[in-house]
Amino acid sequence: MSVSLHRLSGKREMENVHLALEEDDLYSGYNDYNPTFDSEELENDVGFQQAVRTSHGRRPPSRIPMTSSVGRPMTGAVQDGATRPMTAVRAAGYTSSLTRGSTFDPLGQSKGPAPPLEAKNEDTPEEKIKILEKKVNDLIEESCMAHSMGSLQLALEKAKEAGRKERALVRQREQSGNADHINLDLTYSVLLNLANQYENNEMYPEALNSYQVIVKNKMFSNAGRLKVNMANIYFKQKNYPKAIKFYRMALDQISNAHKEMRIKIMQNIGVVFVRMGQYSDAITSFEHIMSESPNIKTGFNLILCYYAIGDRERMKKAFQKLISVPLGIDDEDKYIPSNDDTSSNMVTEAIKNDKLHQMERDLKILAEKYIMTAAKLIAPAVETSFATGFDWCVDMVKSSQYVELANDLEINKAITYLRQKDFNQAVETLKTFEKKDSRVKSAAATNLSFLYFLEKDYDQADRYADLAMTADRYNPAALINKGNTVFIKQDYEKAAEFYKEALRNDSSCTEALYNLGLTYKKLNRLEEALDCFLKLHAILRNSAQVMYQLAHLYELLEDPQQAIEWLMQVISVTPTDPQALAKLGELHDGEGDKSQAFQYYYESFRYFPSNIDVIEWLGAYYIETQFCEKAIQYFERATLIQPTQVKWQLMVASCYRRSGNYQKALETYKDIHHKFPENVECLRFLVRLCTDMGLKEVQEYATKLKKVEKMKEIREQRVKSGREGSGRGRREGREGSAGSAGISTPVLTSPKKASTMGISEDVKADSSHSSNSTKGERLSAKMRSLPASSEPYEASSPKELDASYMDPLGPQMERPKTGAKRRTEDDDFADEELGDDLLPE
Repeated sequence: MSVSLHRLSGKREMENVHLALEEDDLYSGYNDYNPTFDSEELENDVGFQQAVRTSHGRRPPSRIPMTSSVGRPMTGAVQDGATRPMTAVRAAGYTSSLTRGSTFDPLGQSKGPAPPLEAKNEDTPEEKIKILEKKVNDLIEESCMAHSMGSLQLALEKAKEAGRKERALVRQREQSGNADHINLDLTYSVLLNLANQYENNEMYPEALNSYQVIVKNKMFSNAGRLKVNMANIYFKQKNYPKAIKFYRMALDQISNAHKEMRIKIMQNIGVVFVRMGQYSDAITSFEHIMSESPNIKTGFNLILCYYAIGDRERMKKAFQKLISVPLGIDDEDKYIPSNDDTSSNMVTEAIKNDKLHQMERDLKILAEKYIMTAAKLIAPAVETSFATGFDWCVDMVKSSQYVELANDLEINKAITYLRQKDFNQAVETLKTFEKKDSRVKSAAATNLSFLYFLEKDYDQADRYADLAMTADRYNPAALINKGNTVFIKQDYEKAAEFYKEALRNDSSCTEALYNLGLTYKKLNRLEEALDCFLKLHAILRNSAQVMYQLAHLYELLEDPQQAIEWLMQVISVTPTDPQALAKLGELHDGEGDKSQAFQYYYESFRYFPSNIDVIEWLGAYYIETQFCEKAIQYFERATLIQPTQVKWQLMVASCYRRSGNYQKALETYKDIHHKFPENVECLRFLVRLCTDMGLKEVQEYATKLKKVEKMKEIREQRVKSGREGSGRGRREGREGSAGSAGISTPVLTSPKKASTMGISEDVKADSSHSSNSTKGERLSAKMRSLPASSEPYEASSPKELDASYMDPLGPQMERPKTGAKRRTEDDDFADEELGDDLLPE
């Protein structure tokens, strides 16, 4: 309210008082302002932005009249409905101009979008340098990532490209006059990465040159440490003197503050001395490390050096130092949850299998491995006998933090007895564990069961398998041994149950899976056996035994093509396996591919020239292809292998005869007659040859032939009469017993039928011998006679020859299908399947 007062007296005083009209706004004008001073809207002011970028703002400004409703100067002006508050405090978005028709817009949305940001100018030297630096850093990262993924060549290419970009960056800085601002860290990173990638790609000269560039540059701090990398390269190149020189140079440039780094370098120096055979110098390095910062690896290396120089007393001291090295890991009891505190149990579960606990477990396993190896190494050397040495090691271990290793050392003592073939001492040592705790008792009983199984004492093997299972039912090796003893007794269903239980306890137990497949094959459950061996093949990709079993199963399932494919995989793993090659030849022969069969049979003969079946097939193949001269060498080898079998020598003589070498055939027949004077076939061929060649010995051989034939007839009559007499005796006995029992019509079995039944029982009893005999019978049955047109010595009817053996080569078109001896499915069952039942050493 504006009032003008004057000092008057009386009524005249009130006359000069001017009252404001009600319709006037007493506060008008305070919010009016000139938009020129609105700094908040300068970014969106087109004229202002244009003036800043151009000379538009140099024009003289236009004058804006500023008046108020009462005729005095205003503190603000109104333009485009936007007002600027001039008071000290103002509520956000609220102005008095709202009453004048302006809209409420606190976010300024009515003014449209902000103008786009101005693009950077990449043509300036500084921008180019920054972009190039970023590219170099990206290339270094890509190189490291490629190396981590195993792409060594790509990592090297990226490292080389980073080096080229970095040199271009240095040149650009020099050209722009910023040579003083060269990024040394970037140059160091590029050179170090390039050297590392050269080393990873085994390009050692280039790597050494790159390291040398870094080491010789005095501007790089702590570059001397890279001499360790250079020494490592010299070590890989087996340049041991140079390696020691650079290790020592690096050791001189590293201060005592970096104790761990110095210890590692000294350990490397000791290892190089060991490679050079300078054990005394290596001992000096290792002893210094064990006195400053003892660790398991150095302690083990020190024992090896003492063992190499044969110092018995120092070996003992080093072993005591080794078992006293602190591992710095927590006790396993820490990870056992308590039943009371729930939150503590949750923490325990969380850290039970974390990375730190896994690292502790690995460190403990490594320490136990070194201690066990050292004990087995020095036990025979520290005392007069290995048993005394083992006892000393066991006593030392019992008094250390590795008490649980004492029992394992005792079991290793038994295994050492086994290697020395002292089975009695091994058994006695293992029997001492029968009263120990369950884990050790189970391990000892498992090994005892294995030993008795190998000795074919199946009752004792079964007894100790039961003992091992009683001590530890979850021991898969004990379950496998129990299954094997049941398998031997032909109780295949029960054996399969034990193998399945072993697999439930340890799904990675390959022995149980293999034995289960064999058991299913015995039970003729071929599909389940195939499933077992396919699973096993997924675990043991290069196991020839597993692949051979798969091939045999496919053969039993009458799928020869799949069998051939699996056998091809077998020979890719073991290309010199004669049995697999012979089996491939047999399968190809069965498919009618003679040339391919010949190739595999020939390869099998080349690796194992003593397989009669392979020799027989190759000889018959050459006879079929009219190369009798080549067949002679195979039958001669068969004669060497089986000198008591006359048929191989007769085949040699027949080959000479068919190839036209009659004189050699005559000499061979004479030699056969000298060795086998009662052989009818040999005498018959001698009579024919001598007759056709007009020799005087024909009468002699004819007389001998008649005598031998007569003797043979007499023997046959005696055998026949003996059979009839024994048959009458059996019939009379049966008739007597039947009469006493009141049976009037006895049921008799003909001699022929009885003979057949007896043969079938023999086949079941021993299938391997019957297969070999039947193959010989097939050969003799099919290779009976030669064509009369081509052989003048066989003009007589085949009936004149003896029925049991005729011409060994027979008609060429009737060559028998021979093959390699089939490998039985359970060959070496005990040896193959129980190999891992001994405790790992």
